[in-house]
Amino acid sequence: MEREVTVLVVVAVDQECEAVLRDVPKGTEVDVLVSGVGPVAAAAATAAALTTNSYEAVISAGVCGGLRGRSQVGQVVVAARTRPADLGCRADDGFLTLEDMGLHQPSTVDHDRAGQWRDRLESAGMRATVGDVLTLSCMTGTDEEAESLAARFPDAVAEAMEGWGVVWPTLGRSVITGEVRAVSNLVGKRDPSTWDLAGALDALARAFGVLLSGSLS
Repeated sequence: MEREVTVLVVVAVDQECEAVLRDVPKGTEVDVLVSGVGPVAAAAATAAALTTNSYEAVISAGVCGGLRGRSQVGQVVVAARTRPADLGCRADDGFLTLEDMGLHQPSTVDHDRAGQWRDRLESAGMRATVGDVLTLSCMTGTDEEAESLAARFPDAVAEAMEGWGVVWPTLGRSVITGEVRAVSNLVGKRDPSTWDLAGALDALARAFGVLLSGSLS
Protein backbone atom coordinates (compact mmCIF):
# COMPACT_ATOMS: atom_id res chain seq x y z
CA MET A 1 0.00 0.00 0.00
CA GLU A 2 1.39 3.41 -0.99
CA ARG A 3 1.93 5.93 1.78
CA GLU A 4 -0.28 9.01 1.68
CA VAL A 5 1.77 12.22 1.87
CA THR A 6 -0.38 15.32 2.23
CA VAL A 7 2.20 18.06 2.91
CA LEU A 8 4.80 19.37 0.47
CA VAL A 9 7.49 21.73 1.77
CA VAL A 10 9.71 23.34 -0.87
CA VAL A 11 13.13 24.73 0.06
CA ALA A 12 16.00 26.10 -2.00
CA VAL A 13 19.04 24.31 -0.57
CA ASP A 14 20.01 21.18 1.36
CA GLN A 15 20.66 23.02 4.64
CA GLU A 16 17.05 24.22 4.69
CA CYS A 17 15.81 20.69 3.97
CA GLU A 18 17.79 19.34 6.92
CA ALA A 19 16.40 22.07 9.16
CA VAL A 20 12.77 21.45 8.16
CA LEU A 21 13.10 17.75 8.92
CA ARG A 22 15.20 18.01 12.11
CA ASP A 23 12.42 18.30 14.69
CA VAL A 24 9.51 16.79 12.76
CA PRO A 25 7.78 14.16 14.91
CA LYS A 26 8.66 10.59 14.00
CA GLY A 27 6.18 9.08 11.56
CA THR A 28 5.08 12.41 10.07
CA GLU A 29 4.40 12.04 6.37
CA VAL A 30 5.90 15.06 4.60
CA ASP A 31 7.75 15.56 1.34
CA VAL A 32 10.56 18.13 1.51
CA LEU A 33 11.68 19.12 -1.96
CA VAL A 34 14.97 20.93 -2.68
CA SER A 35 14.12 23.02 -5.71
CA GLY A 36 17.22 25.13 -6.24
CA VAL A 37 17.50 28.89 -5.82
CA GLY A 38 15.09 31.42 -7.30
CA PRO A 39 11.45 31.55 -8.39
CA VAL A 40 11.94 29.75 -11.71
CA ALA A 41 13.64 26.74 -10.12
CA ALA A 42 11.01 26.70 -7.37
CA ALA A 43 8.11 26.88 -9.83
CA ALA A 44 9.48 24.11 -12.04
CA ALA A 45 10.11 21.76 -9.12
CA THR A 46 6.76 22.48 -7.45
CA ALA A 47 4.79 22.05 -10.66
CA ALA A 48 6.48 18.71 -11.30
CA ALA A 49 5.70 17.54 -7.76
CA LEU A 50 2.05 18.50 -8.11
CA THR A 51 1.70 16.28 -11.19
CA THR A 52 2.75 13.18 -9.23
CA ASN A 53 0.94 13.63 -5.92
CA SER A 54 -2.17 15.32 -4.56
CA TYR A 55 -1.19 17.44 -1.57
CA GLU A 56 -3.36 19.04 1.06
CA ALA A 57 -0.79 21.76 1.78
CA VAL A 58 2.11 23.30 -0.14
CA ILE A 59 4.55 25.47 1.82
CA SER A 60 7.56 27.54 0.78
CA ALA A 61 10.19 27.46 3.52
CA GLY A 62 13.72 28.59 4.27
CA VAL A 63 15.70 31.52 5.57
CA CYS A 64 15.04 35.10 4.56
CA GLY A 65 16.03 38.71 4.97
CA GLY A 66 13.89 40.72 7.35
CA LEU A 67 12.82 44.31 6.70
CA ARG A 68 14.16 46.69 9.34
CA GLY A 69 11.69 47.60 12.04
CA ARG A 70 9.28 44.88 10.93
CA SER A 71 11.09 41.65 11.80
CA GLN A 72 14.23 40.63 13.68
CA VAL A 73 17.11 38.25 13.10
CA GLY A 74 16.24 34.84 14.55
CA GLN A 75 12.51 35.44 14.29
CA VAL A 76 10.09 33.30 12.31
CA VAL A 77 7.90 35.03 9.74
CA VAL A 78 4.65 33.54 8.49
CA ALA A 79 3.43 35.02 5.23
CA ALA A 80 -0.03 36.50 5.17
CA ARG A 81 0.58 36.96 1.45
CA THR A 82 3.33 36.04 -0.98
CA ARG A 83 4.07 38.76 -3.53
CA PRO A 84 6.51 38.99 -6.48
CA ALA A 85 8.30 42.27 -5.75
CA ASP A 86 10.30 42.60 -8.97
CA LEU A 87 7.73 41.29 -11.45
CA GLY A 88 6.87 44.40 -13.44
CA CYS A 89 8.74 47.40 -14.87
CA ARG A 90 11.09 50.00 -13.39
CA ALA A 91 10.10 53.30 -14.99
CA ASP A 92 11.17 56.94 -14.55
CA ASP A 93 8.15 57.64 -12.37
CA GLY A 94 8.51 54.52 -10.21
CA PHE A 95 7.89 50.79 -10.27
CA LEU A 96 4.96 49.54 -12.35
CA THR A 97 3.21 46.33 -11.35
CA LEU A 98 1.60 44.01 -13.87
CA GLU A 99 -1.75 45.57 -13.03
CA ASP A 100 -0.32 49.06 -13.57
CA MET A 101 0.64 47.92 -17.07
CA GLY A 102 -2.82 46.53 -17.79
CA LEU A 103 -1.76 42.89 -17.48
CA HIS A 104 -4.51 41.14 -15.57
CA GLN A 105 -2.53 38.36 -13.92
CA PRO A 106 -2.51 37.57 -10.19
CA SER A 107 0.38 39.18 -8.33
CA THR A 108 -0.59 38.17 -4.80
CA VAL A 109 -1.47 34.87 -3.14
CA ASP A 110 -3.17 35.04 0.27
CA HIS A 111 -2.42 32.43 2.92
CA ASP A 112 -5.52 31.92 5.05
CA ARG A 113 -3.82 29.93 7.83
CA ALA A 114 -1.10 32.51 8.58
CA GLY A 115 -2.59 33.83 11.80
CA GLN A 116 -3.40 30.35 13.06
CA TRP A 117 0.13 29.12 12.38
CA ARG A 118 1.65 32.18 14.05
CA ASP A 119 -0.46 31.56 17.15
CA ARG A 120 0.70 27.95 17.33
CA LEU A 121 4.33 29.03 17.12
CA GLU A 122 3.92 31.66 19.80
CA SER A 123 2.10 29.19 22.04
CA ALA A 124 5.22 27.02 21.76
CA GLY A 125 7.39 29.93 22.91
CA MET A 126 8.70 31.03 19.51
CA ARG A 127 8.96 34.60 18.26
CA ALA A 128 6.82 34.86 15.14
CA THR A 129 5.23 37.60 13.09
CA VAL A 130 2.76 37.71 10.21
CA GLY A 131 3.11 39.92 7.16
CA ASP A 132 3.74 39.90 3.44
CA VAL A 133 6.82 38.00 2.25
CA LEU A 134 8.27 39.32 -0.99
CA THR A 135 9.86 37.22 -3.72
CA LEU A 136 12.75 38.67 -5.70
CA SER A 137 14.92 37.13 -8.39
CA CYS A 138 17.69 39.56 -7.41
CA MET A 139 18.10 40.05 -3.67
CA THR A 140 18.41 43.48 -2.10
CA GLY A 141 21.98 44.46 -1.24
CA THR A 142 21.87 48.23 -0.65
CA ASP A 143 20.23 50.41 1.96
CA GLU A 144 18.65 52.60 -0.73
CA GLU A 145 16.95 49.66 -2.41
CA ALA A 146 15.81 48.33 0.97
CA GLU A 147 14.14 51.65 1.76
CA SER A 148 12.47 51.71 -1.65
CA LEU A 149 11.21 48.15 -1.21
CA ALA A 150 9.80 48.90 2.24
CA ALA A 151 8.03 51.99 0.92
CA ARG A 152 6.45 50.08 -1.98
CA PHE A 153 5.26 47.27 0.29
CA PRO A 154 4.19 48.70 3.66
CA ASP A 155 2.84 45.35 4.85
CA ALA A 156 5.97 43.36 3.97
CA VAL A 157 8.12 41.87 6.73
CA ALA A 158 10.71 39.90 4.74
CA GLU A 159 12.13 39.04 1.33
CA ALA A 160 13.28 35.75 -0.16
CA MET A 161 13.74 34.19 -3.60
CA GLU A 162 11.37 31.22 -3.99
CA GLY A 163 7.94 31.89 -2.49
CA TRP A 164 6.19 33.12 -5.62
CA GLY A 165 7.59 30.21 -7.59
CA VAL A 166 6.20 27.76 -5.06
CA VAL A 167 2.71 29.23 -4.81
CA TRP A 168 2.21 30.03 -8.52
CA PRO A 169 1.67 26.39 -9.57
CA THR A 170 -0.97 26.01 -6.83
CA LEU A 171 -3.29 28.62 -8.35
CA GLY A 172 -6.58 27.03 -9.29
CA ARG A 173 -5.98 24.02 -7.06
CA SER A 174 -7.81 23.21 -3.82
CA VAL A 175 -4.74 23.29 -1.62
CA ILE A 176 -3.62 25.06 1.54
CA THR A 177 -0.69 27.36 0.79
CA GLY A 178 1.83 29.01 3.05
CA GLU A 179 5.29 30.51 3.36
CA VAL A 180 7.22 30.08 6.61
CA ARG A 181 10.73 31.44 7.00
CA ALA A 182 13.31 32.38 9.60
CA VAL A 183 15.22 35.67 9.45
CA SER A 184 18.97 35.28 9.00
CA ASN A 185 19.77 38.94 8.27
CA LEU A 186 18.24 42.37 7.85
CA VAL A 187 17.62 43.65 4.33
CA GLY A 188 20.00 46.40 3.24
CA LYS A 189 23.71 46.80 2.58
CA ARG A 190 25.11 43.33 2.05
CA ASP A 191 27.31 42.40 5.03
CA PRO A 192 27.59 38.65 5.65
CA SER A 193 29.48 39.30 8.90
CA THR A 194 26.16 40.36 10.47
CA TRP A 195 24.19 37.31 9.35
CA ASP A 196 23.10 34.54 11.69
CA LEU A 197 22.45 31.66 9.33
CA ALA A 198 22.89 28.99 11.99
CA GLY A 199 20.41 30.71 14.28
CA ALA A 200 17.89 31.08 11.46
CA LEU A 201 18.16 27.41 10.49
CA ASP A 202 17.66 26.43 14.13
CA ALA A 203 14.54 28.62 14.32
CA LEU A 204 13.28 27.10 11.07
CA ALA A 205 13.76 23.60 12.48
CA ARG A 206 11.89 24.41 15.68
CA ALA A 207 9.07 26.08 13.73
CA PHE A 208 8.40 23.06 11.55
CA GLY A 209 8.69 20.80 14.55
CA VAL A 210 5.72 22.70 15.93
CA LEU A 211 3.70 23.15 12.76
CA LEU A 212 4.02 19.55 11.55
CA SER A 213 3.13 18.11 14.95
CA GLY A 214 -0.54 18.66 14.13
CA SER A 215 -2.93 19.47 11.31
CA LEU A 216 -2.16 22.48 9.10
CA SER A 217 -5.82 23.04 8.26
